[in-house]
Amino acid sequence: MMPTGGGKSLCFQIPALMLADEDSPCDTKPLTLVLSPLIALMKDQVDGLQSRGIAATFINSSLSSEQRRQRYDQVASGKYSLLYVTPERFRKAEFLSVIAKRTVRLLAVDEAHCISEWGHDFRPDYTKLAEFRELLGNPTTMALTATATPDVQADIVKQLGLEPSECRLFHEGIGRPNLELIVEEVWEREEKLNKIGERMRRPGKAESGKAESGIVYFSLIRTLEEVSEQLRGLGVDHLCYHGDLSRSDRRWVQDAFMKSEVAWVLATNAFGMGVDKEDIRYVIHAEVPGSIESYYQEIGRAGRDGKPSQCVLLYDQSDLEIQAEFLRWSNPDADYYQRLYDLLVLDQIKVQAFGIDWLREKLSGKNRRDRRLETALGMLQRFGIIDDENELGDVVVRGELPEHLSNAELRSEKRLRDQKKLYAMVEYVKSNGDYRPFIENYFGLGAAATVPWAIQGIERFSKDNA
Repeated sequence: MMPTGGGKSLCFQIPALMLADEDSPCDTKPLTLVLSPLIALMKDQVDGLQSRGIAATFINSSLSSEQRRQRYDQVASGKYSLLYVTPERFRKAEFLSVIAKRTVRLLAVDEAHCISEWGHDFRPDYTKLAEFRELLGNPTTMALTATATPDVQADIVKQLGLEPSECRLFHEGIGRPNLELIVEEVWEREEKLNKIGERMRRPGKAESGKAESGIVYFSLIRTLEEVSEQLRGLGVDHLCYHGDLSRSDRRWVQDAFMKSEVAWVLATNAFGMGVDKEDIRYVIHAEVPGSIESYYQEIGRAGRDGKPSQCVLLYDQSDLEIQAEFLRWSNPDADYYQRLYDLLVLDQIKVQAFGIDWLREKLSGKNRRDRRLETALGMLQRFGIIDDENELGDVVVRGELPEHLSNAELRSEKRLRDQKKLYAMVEYVKSNGDYRPFIENYFGLGAAATVPWAIQGIERFSKDNA
């Protein structure tokens, strides 16, 4: 565990370079395999490595079939010493065939909280890591994250198929002393707008001479667009980033922000994981995040250059209603999953013909605001029950509904955990200014005894144990 921006990637990139320098035939040169959950994240890391002349690449769905074939051939021939993939890539027979031709000496699991169903971005394919490790010959493995509670830390080890005695926990803490944590309670939209506009107008200058940059996070695209319109009316220049933009527009916005062409961006949480901009001076949350994990990940964008930066949470109690709605949307119950599965199997022709609107009406009546369907389809894709590369027009069911989705008790437990995470966010707001200690306690800092497999005390990186 290491803070966002603390240098986790170096923990596997430097060993990868050392392994690549070993004398061995080209086709058996050691390979470091990195499992990463996001295409944007792996692309940014690979771009940075290649700019330094390091033989790194990625294979994911952003490549054309011809590009993937060429990349497979290059990996098999030993051209690359560092390869980034998502865990879902292990479903592909051609990938398994290629990887079998290389010797994987190091397996790095980035954003390792995705391994655990108790984490904040669970990915089912991460739970197969024990199986993947066996396929690779059980190489040395490291799991890296900034956001794992003690329960999630223990679950990561379990999901890796390892015994506690085989692991060591290196906890660099979560401290970012240059970040000033601020909570300001607001009572109406106008007060919130004024506080956002006040900070966006501040005349601070970065070393480049340009205005200091910042991110304003929103939960709802609708609210983001309303605030954006009001700010433009006040002459406040900014960019907007959210999931309804096209991929090319999102890339353009991110590039413009990274190059400091525009100082501020209003964004949903879709913006962040691939953003490695050192001089972000402000991260403002215009609405309450759904968990401490999400909040900590997002404020981690600020102050990566080590200089003072502000992280401001504008707390309006009515915003909790938004997160409560998100909780419902993100937690379809077992009955909902079963009804969706039955429709996909028994009414496949109608699903293919009439698409998502027909499905939504069958499952939720006339309530078009109900977004449980998007969550449920996404989980079916993550479990490999339906393909994630096709639209519903040619959807095919490829397996049984997994117990994780069909078991009513498991679904209820998942919803309860999410409710507790939201309640912890409220407790954070009400912690009377002790924000940093609250976050440290949440992530188990100073409480290694709550992680039964952890070494005595919490180890910190040093020259003695690095």
